[in-house]
Amino acid sequence: MANVQVILLERVPKLGQMGDVVKVKPGFARNFLLPQKKALRATDENKKYFDSRRKELEANNLKRKQEAEAVAGQMTGFQVVLIRQASESLQLYGSVTARDIADAAAAGAGGKSVKIERAQVELPKPIKALGMHKVQVHLHPEVIVEVGVNVARSADEAEFQAKGGVIMAETDRAAQEAALAQQAAEAAAQALFDKPADAAEAATPEAEDDKK
Repeated sequence: MANVQVILLERVPKLGQMGDVVKVKPGFARNFLLPQKKALRATDENKKYFDSRRKELEANNLKRKQEAEAVAGQMTGFQVVLIRQASESLQLYGSVTARDIADAAAAGAGGKSVKIERAQVELPKPIKALGMHKVQVHLHPEVIVEVGVNVARSADEAEFQAKGGVIMAETDRAAQEAALAQQAAEAAAQALFDKPADAAEAATPEAEDDKK
């Protein structure tokens, strides 16, 4: 199907600014832009409607932007914790979705709670592993904040990760221990090989007889 033209009612990343008339795929307009009230179909009637309300729309947008910036200022270092079961390889039995993150933000973290919608959480694909993750939250088309997502198997593990600790998979831990043991063995062997020759001779009976 041919692209359709729409009038943007707010800034849309990678698409345009408020008032721009752009071409988009019909499905994108029908399923996202129009129901989210981010755009109007670019008909003559809608163009006249937008022009008549442009100042009002710009004022409302500025107010929403300022409110979003105030919220963003309170979200510095904001982090949510999600406790999940996982395998020894640190892979989750399930996944963490945008809805999970939004719910955790509303529930509160570190004494803070922020009400955000699932659609505001930018998560290209679900999180499927333990660890610290970063996601972007769109508080407003022009205000984006980064939120930490701490996925752990327990509260203690989450606290460890929050302090900079890194949880290691059992297979990786075993491999690391084997590598350290190998390095220690090689160092010991090298120390014996590098022992001075005169020191070795001093320990032999022949060397003692020569001194007499």
